Amino acid sequence: MATKDIIDTLAGIEPGSALDGIRAKRIQARDNAQKSYLSLFEPIDAGDVSLVERAAVALFVIGLHREPTMAGFYRAKLAATADGARLVEAVDVEIARGETSGPYGAFPTGPLSVENKAGLIYRVSAERKPDLGDRLAAAFEHAHLLVFRPRDAAAADMKALLAAGWSNTGIVTFSQLVAFLSFQVRVVTGLRVLGASLGRTTNAAAGA
Repeated sequence: MATKDIIDTLAGIEPGSALDGIRAKRIQARDNAQKSYLSLFEPIDAGDVSLVERAAVALFVIGLHREPTMAGFYRAKLAATADGARLVEAVDVEIARGETSGPYGAFPTGPLSVENKAGLIYRVSAERKPDLGDRLAAAFEHAHLLVFRPRDAAAADMKALLAAGWSNTGIVTFSQLVAFLSFQVRVVTGLRVLGASLGRTTNAAAGA
């Protein structure tokens, strides 16, 4: 059975709707986004990043973006994975601890330095680290860095992932996950706004 298009699901797009028609005009982009989701979250071989790690990172990243509907989807996905249900509470606690506004951080010395902005340097709580384990704790800290202060990313941050047990291949997959989730948030949010606008236009026309 084919997996329903994830962006359609998260954006609430129904078959035959105006938004469905708009997405159908860019079928290659639609198919590529779905293939990316399947390769990252339903791979034939999970390799160096387990399915539970993928779902936990997804819930954390989407939670930081403050997208409750999408977070609900990935929370259920995490709970459905082997050994994932025990992690849900810990991830939710860390989302709340990591909530902030960005981007922020420091640029290299130069003209852009006037844009430097201080902000939260997130670290997983000592209470939740035993639940999450070293790998997920390091992944959450790095994901927070990528979401809110990418300008601060440095070689030392990659070394922290390696020290926590991530392989080079695993780090590439993890980075792809975070990038895809950020893309997914933007697309779903944009489609919801467009859908609401189309709905208002239709209602206005019906009332004319």
